[in-house]
Amino acid sequence: MGTKRDNIVRPINPASFHAVETGSREHIPGCLSIDFSVAVVLPAGGSGERTGLSTPKQFCTFLNRPLISYTIQAFERIAWIENIVVVVAKNSIDLMVKVVQQFGHKKVKVVLGGSTRHRSIFNGLKAFEEREEDSALKKPKVVIIHDAVRPFVEEDFLLKIAIAAKQQGASGAIRPLVSTVIATTSEGYLDHSLERAKYRASEMPQGFLYDTIYQAYVQCSEADFEFGTECLHLVLQYCGTNARLIEGPHTLWKVTYKQDLFAAESIIKETLAQTACVVTGLCEESTRLAGALQKTLGTQDMHVEIVPTKLRSSSTFISTNWNFIHVTVNSACLADLEELVKTFEETAHSVLYSVVLILVHLDVSEQPSASETMAALGGIRNLAAEAKRRNILLYGILLNHVKDAEQWEEAVENLSQIIASLIKERNPVLTGQLLWA
Repeated sequence: MGTKRDNIVRPINPASFHAVETGSREHIPGCLSIDFSVAVVLPAGGSGERTGLSTPKQFCTFLNRPLISYTIQAFERIAWIENIVVVVAKNSIDLMVKVVQQFGHKKVKVVLGGSTRHRSIFNGLKAFEEREEDSALKKPKVVIIHDAVRPFVEEDFLLKIAIAAKQQGASGAIRPLVSTVIATTSEGYLDHSLERAKYRASEMPQGFLYDTIYQAYVQCSEADFEFGTECLHLVLQYCGTNARLIEGPHTLWKVTYKQDLFAAESIIKETLAQTACVVTGLCEESTRLAGALQKTLGTQDMHVEIVPTKLRSSSTFISTNWNFIHVTVNSACLADLEELVKTFEETAHSVLYSVVLILVHLDVSEQPSASETMAALGGIRNLAAEAKRRNILLYGILLNHVKDAEQWEEAVENLSQIIASLIKERNPVLTGQLLWA
């Protein structure tokens, strides 16, 4: 959740995704067991006109990945969600299929959308009624409808929505109104305003008994299909089912405008930057520097773990980290970096999120030679170019050891600032560069 540095409510740390995918829900206080089938429909056929971009916002890319993929993953990593139907416009079918394949989404079926939001959602629901042998989906007890451009929904809230939908027939997220709602006259003057405390904004996700929402759509009028947007209203009007409304967290916000894409990217960067792993050898200087980095980076709200070189290929620490600092003394040890890059590739660890790998080369020789050091590290540029194609960002930092305690402390602090900046910004332009700390 949020850090003490600001009031932004953050999504679940990506480092916890591995644990969530095992199906354990012990991390959710008072969690009830899901003993019924749940599926998701994601309408993603919008044109994104309000962003002012030529690409629909759900396909806009940041950190080498389209927005829709982040939203899909938010559901896919939850063990009790069985299927995700993504509904897209005809001209986006091939692109959506490519996204599913490229980022390894396993629970997704892509469906052709309609000319309006309600028609698209209905098409998504009808996918569960199809009986083609090669593409049949199991009809769920509960279906969750969510916007493709709300990527930060979390499991504990989805659990509340699903259980309320099972018990009540329908459920929906609400949030307090941020602004006062007013009515205007035809001449453009104030008519009246609503008392904000009495009203709420209807948000997503919304959950329904599948049969209830499906029957509501079967009975819909053409006017509903053409102009309606609120699914909760349909089940109330046509099925007499009054939804249970649940106040949702701040993370349910929707990417609507261009600046929202930058905000989403910033949140993900901040979340990825909360942890790091220092891979260190057994020599005294390497161990001491690793400890110093753990301390200084910790003052910047980063949790740092130290792992010996012999464990650098361990799947346990790799699966829960996206930032690695490899400390070497005197020798460049590019072979160790190559092994780490290979491990990331074999485990597909960098498919969803970019991995930052920083080589910190500590020179403890009495008379360090810049030319010799540069020659030893010359191969980092080629390795970085190869790694970047696999979404691995490799950087190099040179640090000369100094005996004066005060100067050494200042050098380590400067090194930590550079490392923290590289991890937070994840700038691909600087990969392969050798920086001096």
